[in-house]
Amino acid sequence: MSELRFPDNFLWGAATAAYQIEGAARDDGRGESIWDTFSRTPGKVHAGHTGDVACDHYHRYADDVALMAELGLQAYRFSVSWPRIQPDGSGPVNPRGLDFYDRLTDALLGRGIDPIITLYHWDLPQTLEDRGGWAARETAEHFATYASAVYARLGDRIGTWTTLNEPWCSAYLGYGSGVHAPGRQDPAAAFAAVHHLLLAHGLATQALRAAGAGRVGITLNPADVRPADPTSAADAAAVRLVDGLQNRIFLDPLLAGGYPDDIREHVARMVEPTFVRDGDEKIIAAPLDLLGINYYAPTYVAGRPDGAGGGGTFPGTEGAVEFLPPVGPLTDMGWMIEPAGLTRLLERISTDYPGTPLLITENGAAFPDKAATDVTSPLQDSDRIAYLDGHLRAAHDAISRGVDLRGYLVWSLLDNFEWAEGYRKRFGIVHVDYLTQRRTPKSSARWYQEVISRNGL
Repeated sequence: MSELRFPDNFLWGAATAAYQIEGAARDDGRGESIWDTFSRTPGKVHAGHTGDVACDHYHRYADDVALMAELGLQAYRFSVSWPRIQPDGSGPVNPRGLDFYDRLTDALLGRGIDPIITLYHWDLPQTLEDRGGWAARETAEHFATYASAVYARLGDRIGTWTTLNEPWCSAYLGYGSGVHAPGRQDPAAAFAAVHHLLLAHGLATQALRAAGAGRVGITLNPADVRPADPTSAADAAAVRLVDGLQNRIFLDPLLAGGYPDDIREHVARMVEPTFVRDGDEKIIAAPLDLLGINYYAPTYVAGRPDGAGGGGTFPGTEGAVEFLPPVGPLTDMGWMIEPAGLTRLLERISTDYPGTPLLITENGAAFPDKAATDVTSPLQDSDRIAYLDGHLRAAHDAISRGVDLRGYLVWSLLDNFEWAEGYRKRFGIVHVDYLTQRRTPKSSARWYQEVISRNGL
């Protein structure tokens, strides 16, 4: 393969999420989150695993930041645990919770690493869920207050603020299919959650900008949706429906001023969208400084009158859409490996929603790693290196075609709690022995270190 160089100001980093790595579930006044409740519910998470300890990053953050510096990371995207800041989701701020992120921020800056903050990566305070969760409008209003509290402590040192991570997952997996916390299976609640998550983003964006925030954005997980048969009208209709439920229901209100008409009609067949009030779409459409893109695999669909559909994951697709099983080489998650899908996705967003800088905020793969027996020899994860290499080349291809892509954050820095999969799936470029908490950079970490040092492949 030919050598490739990225733009001179291209940003290289890694990403994590609070519940997946922090542990310290009951330390320093932290309240309960929906993932605490969900993971402790029998049958919800593989082998009954929880995030109670995870990677113990809460206590080991200094060593982890030192490891980031060793690998040459220029940026680190982390999320704030809302129940650490407001144990009940509203009311008084817990200063000890903010103290942790204060220490983490200073440690990153002290090593020359740019902190990129995500205010919500799925760990909703349980008290708010008890009052309706994201299906209730008040949650969006409380989120803006929470965002202001975090900015008041960290805003003098953090330049890039993202509000939400993957609201598609929060809404559809949490309230539609129920495979993620809080585990509800209610299409009406799922669509209400979509709107209230977007409203939360808009209200928080207003609050952050009023307080003086420089760069404000959001992270989505848009899909490259492809037809099984490019010549089939039925398959084209299936693509449009799934694209609407995965992509346009978020991208259009954020970047085009309002929800798409076809998806409004689709939602109205299942629930009267009275939760969308006059003025909401204007709030949601506040200008973005940055759009985070999380990409892992493409989605192939076909139009079938007897299709199994997406169930709660894509409400209303039952009996109309078949989601094709992945083919070819797969990751340990069973996900299809198709780097070209990333190029297509970035080009599509750049074309349909021009003018918004893009940042790959997550990209990576789980493979069945095992710790190296010799600590002087890194674990050889050649499959992961091949995956990352392919997707970086796809990202470079998008840049060469005019896409305004500003950087790349690998998922993930550390092996961690992989939501409903527990600890059996490893995405990290650094191996974590969960019994000893020993960190061991894999060969992919050393490979990525070289990529960063040469700013290319």
